[in-house]
Amino acid sequence: MQPIRFSAKPKQPRRVRRSSLAITGGVVSLSLLATACGGGGGEIKSLPTISGAGATFPAAAYQRWGADYSAETGNQMNYQSVGSGAGVRQFLAGSVDFGATDEELSDEDFSSGAAGERGAVQIPMLGGTVPVAYNNPDCPDLKLTQEQVADIFLGKINNWSALGCPDSPITVAHRSDGSGTTFAFTNSLACFSEEWKDKVGVGKAVNWPVGVGGKGNEGVAGVIGNTPGAIGYVNQAYVRGNIKAAALQNKDGNFVMADEKSGAAALNEVVLDERLGGEDCNPAGAESFPIVAFTWILGYKSGQGAETAEAVRTFLTWALQDGPQATAAELGYVPITGDLRKRALAEIEKIKE
Repeated sequence: MQPIRFSAKPKQPRRVRRSSLAITGGVVSLSLLATACGGGGGEIKSLPTISGAGATFPAAAYQRWGADYSAETGNQMNYQSVGSGAGVRQFLAGSVDFGATDEELSDEDFSSGAAGERGAVQIPMLGGTVPVAYNNPDCPDLKLTQEQVADIFLGKINNWSALGCPDSPITVAHRSDGSGTTFAFTNSLACFSEEWKDKVGVGKAVNWPVGVGGKGNEGVAGVIGNTPGAIGYVNQAYVRGNIKAAALQNKDGNFVMADEKSGAAALNEVVLDERLGGEDCNPAGAESFPIVAFTWILGYKSGQGAETAEAVRTFLTWALQDGPQATAAELGYVPITGDLRKRALAEIEKIKE
């Protein structure tokens, strides 16, 4: 199967009126565009509220989408940013209308719990980079080799002086919860370093040799932002303020920054299977950023009722259009475009009552 090709510059979105978005206890209330599927004239249709839970990686995009939706319709969707591990567990338990994850489902997951009973689809909603982020104004242009990245998180490099910066201790920040972002990051570290692969390994949660844990991308960003000398990993959307990103050495030996262009170049190298799952721990390409991932929404093929199924389909179909995808690109995500978007939209149509 050939890699999916990405466009780094999607068509600019139509501007819509925005309203405020209330976020309480990690729950994001999204107003869904509820045009009837196939309905003439794009009429607004009242749909039931749907609820989902999972990855923190796409939360910034989902929040922004929610502000756009709320200007157009009163239909609601609640999303809990709880991490990929918790999102998959809730999806398999059948306690949500959809799940969200940054790690593709395993064959076992597809046959377990509610997914096995009702059938499941995984829809790639966005791509993104996972940069090494840090808080050290005395080291403004940090460049890291792949070996150095692994050695920092192994605890072998514990002072900024080893990275060519003024002498001061390094504080490592990592996820404390089960996370698809952690899977993507540790998967790349295992490709960067045989020592990491042997001693720590790959997973949504690992036994970190060193560091301070934070829950969600938000928690890790909080640790980094509030701790001078800290370094960790987050989705690109969380690199802001006093949190900076390091240029990382890629497979071709070039030092690249995480951005839409380098993310698209890397994701072009990822081959997705018939379930639209796939990953690459160290993509080739002169312009590729070395740590990238897709983020998926998980839906049930059956067992939810016709109206709920329509509400889920409506939300996912809207989110994959040019406007919402370009809005997410403004936040640092890589849009889903071209053949992959066509495949994703076809998967959405498998969500039935």
